[in-house]
Amino acid sequence: MEKFLYYLSYPMVRHALIVGVLIALCSSLLGVTLVLKRYSFIGDGLSHVAFGAMAIAGILKVSNDTFVVLPLTILSAIFLLKSGNKAVIKGDAAIAMVSVAALAFGYLLLNIFSASANLSGDVCTTLFGSFSILTLSIAEVWLCLALSLVVIVLFVIFYHKIFDVTFDEDFARAVGTKVDFYNLCIAIIIAVIIVLAMNLVGSLLISALIIFPALAAMRLFKNFKSVTIASAVISVICALVGMIIAIMTGTPVGSTIVAVDVGAFFTCLVINYSRRGSR
Repeated sequence: MEKFLYYLSYPMVRHALIVGVLIALCSSLLGVTLVLKRYSFIGDGLSHVAFGAMAIAGILKVSNDTFVVLPLTILSAIFLLKSGNKAVIKGDAAIAMVSVAALAFGYLLLNIFSASANLSGDVCTTLFGSFSILTLSIAEVWLCLALSLVVIVLFVIFYHKIFDVTFDEDFARAVGTKVDFYNLCIAIIIAVIIVLAMNLVGSLLISALIIFPALAAMRLFKNFKSVTIASAVISVICALVGMIIAIMTGTPVGSTIVAVDVGAFFTCLVINYSRRGSR
């Protein structure tokens, strides 16, 4: 505890914990919708796009790569949705094509143009996360806070519409709901979340941050609102515990958080089975 309090005295650690909690909260809000709508694969695809965009930003030597990564990721989300709803829902050819191409071209560009002496380390850090969240500048912290606030506000405002679109698109369309517009909003919000989470868990582990808390919450509750709230609580707790363990032991931040998420999922699974057995 003394060691943790000592680390907590550093502003960069406090900033990392705040940003990590906000990212976990934002990731969990739409995780339930993605699981129920079978959109899980779009998060994985967009994370690969974000890796390619980050490679471009690195080559261009952009001081804050968010201004390159965010627009490109959002544009990719719009393209994937507009290329056909069935392709997005089923995680079909369009997502596979874009994600694999972005990952391959990103790594290719880094090999050709990068001046870094440790290319393998840079790529590994981008894919799996690192302690870069502990080196965020004040401007990056405020940007994360602003984007997180936007995601949370949009989710609260469109909560009922998201609920309608999640469970019955045909009925929602029949009563006049602009289903395509709200699906587009979901895709864009997911793109923002992925860009936010890049510094925390890396591009390859982002889907786990989005999906595991939702799956864990679904083992305990059946009501949409209850599952969403439980998912948010589980995600925030797992992010905090994972970051504290990583800071104290020196393990990779992203992998540690995902490992805690997996542990939470299996804990909820055991609780669910014990409930069934007691009936």
